[in-house]
Amino acid sequence: MPEHMQPQDSFLTLAGPASGMYKVKGSKHFGYVFPLKAEDEVDDHLKSLRKKYHDARHHAYAYRLGIHGDTWKTSDDGEPSNSAGPPILGAFKSMNVTNCLGVVIRYFGGTKLGVGGLIEAYRTATRCALEAAEIKEEVLLTTFKVSFPYDLMGAIMNHFDKWKAKPTEQIFLESCTIIVEIRRGQADAFERASQGIFGTDVERI
Repeated sequence: MPEHMQPQDSFLTLAGPASGMYKVKGSKHFGYVFPLKAEDEVDDHLKSLRKKYHDARHHAYAYRLGIHGDTWKTSDDGEPSNSAGPPILGAFKSMNVTNCLGVVIRYFGGTKLGVGGLIEAYRTATRCALEAAEIKEEVLLTTFKVSFPYDLMGAIMNHFDKWKAKPTEQIFLESCTIIVEIRRGQADAFERASQGIFGTDVERI
């Protein structure tokens, strides 16, 4: 399969939390971004920030999960509809990051921003946090158990090197068993190639 036709097996996400601040017309917007593995982590982050910024009126947020960002949620937290949460989500989409949570805490400065101003403020605060964050590529892996006789050791190790398959465990008894990880997009082709080595047993685990 040509490389450009391989199924997507990686995505961009955050290496760790980060923060930034955007001020406009006296209003302060504190932006926070966090890496996220599951929806049930969201509440802990929100509780922590609400405790820290207990006197702020708005704690808008958005999160995005999944390799394609198909699972998501936004909250305007009392701001006009779609003026706070969706701009946070939009900042994630514009930088093509997923498995992340963004929270923006707003302190009103006395001058109304209007819906357009709010959208820009929430989006910019999130971008400030994202610009301070380290973005990393997360690669999805498939794990195989490859069993073979000892006399195939050299051929099998060369095979692993060719496919950039990473051994994670080795079991040497009557025969050899090696657990390897390989990029998900190459898994089917690797499995077929491994099965083509006579005397080798290949199993996904």
